[in-house]
Amino acid sequence: MKFIDKKDPPPKFVDWKNQANENWQPNWSKLANPEKKEVRTSLLKEQGYICCYCGRRIDSRDSHIEHFKPRNLYPDLQLDYDNLIASCNKDKDPNIPPPVPVHCGHKKDKWYEKKLMVSPLIDNCTEFFRYTEDGQILATESSDKQDAAAKTIEKLDLNISKLQRMRQAAIAGILDGLDIDNVEDIQKLITAFEKPNTEGKYDEFCFAIVYVLNQLI
Repeated sequence: MKFIDKKDPPPKFVDWKNQANENWQPNWSKLANPEKKEVRTSLLKEQGYICCYCGRRIDSRDSHIEHFKPRNLYPDLQLDYDNLIASCNKDKDPNIPPPVPVHCGHKKDKWYEKKLMVSPLIDNCTEFFRYTEDGQILATESSDKQDAAAKTIEKLDLNISKLQRMRQAAIAGILDGLDIDNVEDIQKLITAFEKPNTEGKYDEFCFAIVYVLNQLI
């Protein structure tokens, strides 16, 4: 998980909400293109085109808009841009189940517990998790964060074999041929993976890679 630095909401979305009057009130079910498309594009850009939870590379065709605090529990936040983030896998068709294996936003669904859900909207969210070279995501050993990390991993299914394999491949691609005794080169890699590229995109699973590299220093 990587911290998401929320920006201002897109202008078309703001204008659409400002059309509210005594005869018409905006809600999530009424949000459609072009406003919804602009919201999704804005979320992808501010996240560097990676999933808010697992860190997979995503785009407009393979993502959905996620309400961090679910609409059923927090209806007043359904159109709050600060509560919207982009998760992997497409929008759910109410008549079609999400693709299996289900993970991240679709797996989380309507679950939310304030003290047990690690939020990518807090700047220290990376401190809750550890990663191994074989692609596992584990709860931190810090006692004050361990329960929340473990519950988040469980509820979002972040340790399924599919994601483990993908993380392992990403990490192995960096470690293969790396001189682990060259601290300067490792630090340069860490710095590079902490930033988006010239297109504003982070590398897939960049935070897992950074964690593993930091363990080599």
